[in-house]
Amino acid sequence: MRRIQIIATLLLFITVTACEADNGMGPQSPVMDEAAQLDLIKDAVNELPAGDISQEVIDGLILMREEEKLARDVYQHFYDLYSTNVFRNIARSEARHMSAIKTLLDKYGIADPVTDDTRGVFTDPHMTDLYSQLTTAGEKSLLDAMIVGATIEDLDIKDLMELSEDVEAEDILMVYRNLTKGSRNHMRAFHSQIERNNGSYTPQYISQELYDDIISSPRERGRA
Repeated sequence: MRRIQIIATLLLFITVTACEADNGMGPQSPVMDEAAQLDLIKDAVNELPAGDISQEVIDGLILMREEEKLARDVYQHFYDLYSTNVFRNIARSEARHMSAIKTLLDKYGIADPVTDDTRGVFTDPHMTDLYSQLTTAGEKSLLDAMIVGATIEDLDIKDLMELSEDVEAEDILMVYRNLTKGSRNHMRAFHSQIERNNGSYTPQYISQELYDDIISSPRERGRA
């Protein structure tokens, strides 16, 4: 019973924090303090049995740890530049996504690629290049920054969906599925902001059909 309660609470936690960022305009109300959030994630993941994971799954966890950091760092940069709440709120959500992945790394004894949490610093040189490219593109205007946000969520959704196909471990799948749900809610938030700024976005990583389905459906709550 305790295991079920912890897992259900984690699913609600990840979903609610993603939904809080959905409209992006108002200040985000804290669901619980940061220490309690991290304890909840750790308890839920560790209550599930560890699975047998391949090197491909390990590589995927390492990728997502830095990809979530990329999202957080870019959104923090844009919030500093534009003081628009959507970036602050979603950056906070991405930080929690980073923590969820870190808990999985710790559980499976995988070395954390985030050895320096400084903004814009990554172990993977590709992430360093992406950070530079994305921040430069978003510095042109607020609309461009919103389009960059949609692009990041587009990439996140694609990667999480693809990585989930190779995972059988229940704990990893639980986190991946709920992070994907969070990214869909973030995509809806950026789409809304792009429209408010008289712009448009064409998906680069997921299909147009999937993108249209995401933005035309309401934000998601509850268990994945």
